[in-house]
Amino acid sequence: MQGVRNYSMNSTQRLISGFFALSLPSIFMCSAWSGELREPEKGRKIKVFILAGQSNMEGRADGKKLTPRDKKRLRKVQGRVQIAFNYEPIGELDVVKPPEEIGAIYKREFIFGPELFFGIALAETWPDEKILLIKRTEGATSLHGCWNSDWSEDKAAAMGEEHEPKLYTELITYVKQVLSGYRRDEYEICAFLWVQGETDTKNETAAAEYGNNLRNFVTHIRNDMGDTRLPFILFQVGYGKVVEGMKQVEQELPYVTLIPQSIDPLSKEFYQKMGNGHYNYAGMKKLGGRFASLFLNQPIEKYDTVE
Repeated sequence: MQGVRNYSMNSTQRLISGFFALSLPSIFMCSAWSGELREPEKGRKIKVFILAGQSNMEGRADGKKLTPRDKKRLRKVQGRVQIAFNYEPIGELDVVKPPEEIGAIYKREFIFGPELFFGIALAETWPDEKILLIKRTEGATSLHGCWNSDWSEDKAAAMGEEHEPKLYTELITYVKQVLSGYRRDEYEICAFLWVQGETDTKNETAAAEYGNNLRNFVTHIRNDMGDTRLPFILFQVGYGKVVEGMKQVEQELPYVTLIPQSIDPLSKEFYQKMGNGHYNYAGMKKLGGRFASLFLNQPIEKYDTVE
């Protein structure tokens, strides 16, 4: 592993960063990252993927459990895969140091989310391409409140999030700022990955509205990214009305794919968790591989192996 970074920004710092991201001109903000972006190869475009959600997208998997083979695979592709994560300096794909509080709770020196094995699988499949992952996460946040693409104070207040960042607006601004380091003909946005829903499950109104909120979210993402057919891949989390809403949106909107999840340990759709609902090394590795399988239209078994 190389270049392990410390994503230790606390919620107040993230809120301040979000405020400045929304307040300052894009041409000013992009100077923070443009020098860190790798240049595209002549005749090729940087392959861009956007990842967002709450804590299971951020990741709590133990980065020290990577096997020798995992590390070898990662080293081979790091030179071609970069990640921009929550306003931190852009760097090579890698495990990261968690915020101090998370490290203490989970007894983790390093953590990773689905981006790690997703990025590895993409780079192995595309040996001649450069890839940029842009990831924005915030734990314990809802689609009804913080992430709502039609944000209102009433909706946010219903979730106790009226004083939290407006994460949808933040995400779009962040993505555009990072990409402003390239000319428009130097990159292509390939897909959007979403892991979120647990917080909405706990609120009756938010759960009932999840399908409508998700439908609006997908539509706004595609409009703001300038691609009405942008693939949107989401992971089934939560239960009840939230999952029903996810399934409805998959049926109603084109190019939306839901990764199903089962609680049966013998099922191919089972993902191993820790006791608190966060995915462990095996579960997160499988999830990253499953995102890749679906995007690349590969057999799911190709990326499901956990040594």
